[in-house]
Amino acid sequence: MPRKWFRKYLPSAERLRKQRAIGGISQLFADPNLWHLNRRSLSGAAFIGIFSAFMPIPLQMLLAAGLALRFKCNLPMSIVLVWVSNPLTYVPIFYFTYRVGAGMLGMSRAIPEQVTIAWFVEQLIPLWVGSLVCGLVFGGIAFVTVRLLWRLAIVRSWKRRNQSVPSTQDKEE
Repeated sequence: MPRKWFRKYLPSAERLRKQRAIGGISQLFADPNLWHLNRRSLSGAAFIGIFSAFMPIPLQMLLAAGLALRFKCNLPMSIVLVWVSNPLTYVPIFYFTYRVGAGMLGMSRAIPEQVTIAWFVEQLIPLWVGSLVCGLVFGGIAFVTVRLLWRLAIVRSWKRRNQSVPSTQDKEE
């Protein structure tokens, strides 16, 4: 994948460190591995961002940032991919993950006559199971997709480079 494209849209480490809102934790962002644009860093960030997006918790971006810091993946990409789940997509995503979790646990999906707090708390179990499974599966798909797209871009650049360089056989003739 072209580094120029990512550099164009992702914030730089210097710009982030200058933000007053970040305050004293700006030293955490000093590690250059958090800003590298390479296959390993971006594929790990894709996994972290998508995995965090499927977690039914508030402040998913903090989870993504913490995981990116821990595993030294591209921090901006991890945070940006969390935006897959937003106010417009929360309901379909979490309904889907709930259905996956309920199906895996063999739970009934019917709403009882009387909805109680105990019933609601019981429904959190399939939501969390489904969210973890879907986060791992879709995060894995994102990881593999970034790796494959990066590899495809490299192979294309090799082919272009080989086509632009005259071969030694052409010089001999």
